[in-house]
Parts: sequence; structure tokens; C-alpha cells
Amino acid sequence: MPIIFPLPIHCTFGSKKMVSATIDLLKKELPVEQSSLVVSQDFKTGLVLVDLVNGFCTVGAGNLAPVEPDKQISCMVQESVRLARLFCEKKWPVFAFLDTHHPDIPEPPYPPHCIAGTDEARLVPDLQWLENEANATLRCKDCIDGFLGSVEKDGSNLFVDWVNKNQIKAILVVGICTDICVLDFVCSALSARNRRMLTPLEDVIVYSGACATFDLPVHVAKDIDGAVAHPQDLMHHIGLYIAKGRGARIVSEVSFAVEIETCS
Repeated sequence: MPIIFPLPIHCTFGSKKMVSATIDLLKKELPVEQSSLVVSQDFKTGLVLVDLVNGFCTVGAGNLAPVEPDKQISCMVQESVRLARLFCEKKWPVFAFLDTHHPDIPEPPYPPHCIAGTDEARLVPDLQWLENEANATLRCKDCIDGFLGSVEKDGSNLFVDWVNKNQIKAILVVGICTDICVLDFVCSALSARNRRMLTPLEDVIVYSGACATFDLPVHVAKDIDGAVAHPQDLMHHIGLYIAKGRGARIVSEVSFAVEIETCS
């Protein structure tokens, strides 16, 4: 989840150049192999949207929202909306996590955010149609890891039930933040798959172009008590790298197979 402080961020050319060089070095030493994905009805795939809520994605929407337009976040939302519409048009299953918190239950180290009943906890405007979409399952979660956030009081798990009910063989995961909520969910899903809790799930796929994280440069963080630097491109890459190392498939492109109708 993004930690955005209400301070102006002024990056000098030198600092940007240094960060860019660091990222290039990291990608060389810790490469993330990415492939293309062609989604087909022959291999049942479900779309998982992680925290595409105003409180994380809409400029000025709350303590953890971006303070100014952010290209990585905007592209993530745009691609996620595209995929959601295509999945729903095809009547394929969609599962959306919505970060939602009780006002009296904090989530340290983060400030209050996405309080239940506020616009912060709602899907971004371009996805609010999912609230009335019969093909979509929405889950409000009060923790970073959506898998844990799907546990019901009786011990059942809404996400596990969704996979089993729809006989999903692959999940395509998108959302925010690449290295926090997305990563934690992906790691838990992989562990659950390995323990045969998510039958018949085989593949956990992360679409890099539809994931994003927040930006808190080191030169800003050092002047904020308790803040931890979080350069956006660097942490996005690290999140993908760790997910890949845990067994997820990382893809940079997602397209859909052309369905050919045959005469019977």
C-alpha cells in the first residue's frame, strides 16, 4: 500500500539519473524474465484485481493516495479496466479485493486509510460498474494479504471457494502495490496451490503492465521521521522479482485468443 506524505517532491536531474542507473544495474543483476500471455477459453482463467480503490489510485483521495498524477498508477488502472471489461464480456470470473478498514482498528505502520463507508474504499470510478456485475465477486479486506482477508468467521475462504466453484486453472493478478498487497497475495496463493488448497489451480500469473506501486524517493524520505524510502520503479521491479522467485509467471503482454465458431 502506498505511503504518500503531503510534501512536494522535487527531484533534481542528478538524483533522477542516479536512480535510473541504480535500476538499470538492479535489472541486470536481478533480471525478471517476462513472457506474453494469450488468454483462451480452453484454459479456465480468472482475473484478480487487487485494491483498485480510490484511496490508493485517485489523486488526492486520502492519506495513501497519490498527491499528483502518476503515470505508472494511471497505466495500471487503464489496463485493469480493459481486462475487467473483456473478462466480463466473455462471462469469465473476476474477483476484486477492496482495501477496507474499520475506523477504530489501525493498520500500523500506515496512517488511517480506506475507511469503510467512504469513497476511499470504493473502486476507482472506471471500475465501479463491477459493483453491479453478476460475473464479479467483490471482497472487502482489512489486511494487506487478500488471501488472509478472504477468511470468513467459520474458517472458510471466499477466494478458495471462488477458485473451486469456477474450476479456475490460472489466475491473472493485477493491481497495487506490486511489492506489497499484490506480492503478499501472490505468495499466499502460491503456497495454497502447493498445499492443494486451490484445486484445480495450476498457474499464478502477474501482469507487470497492470501493476503499480507508489513513489517516495530517498531524498524526501530522509527528511520525514520514520519514513522508509520507496523509489517506485525500483520497488516495482523488486516486487516482480520476488513473485517470480516464489513461482509466479510474470507477463508483459496480455491478449485474447480469437474464438472460431465451427458448424455442427
